[in-house]
Amino acid sequence: MTSDKGFVDAGLRSWRSNMDRAGKLFGSLTSSELEIEVAPDRNRLIYIWGHLMAINDGILPLFAFGPRHYPDLEDMFVAKPDRAVEALPGPAALLNMWTELDTALWQEFQKLSPSDWLDRHQGISPEDFIREPHRNKYSSLLGRTAHLGYHLGQANLAVRK
Repeated sequence: MTSDKGFVDAGLRSWRSNMDRAGKLFGSLTSSELEIEVAPDRNRLIYIWGHLMAINDGILPLFAFGPRHYPDLEDMFVAKPDRAVEALPGPAALLNMWTELDTALWQEFQKLSPSDWLDRHQGISPEDFIREPHRNKYSSLLGRTAHLGYHLGQANLAVRK
């Protein structure tokens, strides 16, 4: 394995591990457990789960994999704070969306070569990318993986209270 392939493999393994752990945790929670707040007067677990899906859904256009699959999630779980939207999808619908997005992203990730991972993503102009080549798909994957891990930690602590 080349060093480039090794770095990509390490990043993808981290993504896969966090996605599997998050899917297992959130997918096992009941409706009442999804109402648990991570801290008093803070986000509920259902909001964090939806937030992670909205962010993951945003990877599709960011990496030029295609349009978002669930564009409404952005408004519900990113643009607006928790409790601002009264009718959120239920646990079964969220689990279906989570599984579909996970599968779609993983399939697309597998198609990228190590050099593809170092290409710019759609969130940066070609001109800016010349000045800032570190703003590539791989660094974005690492950032999204860290974000996922952060919220997974919050959820784990909330469930253990």
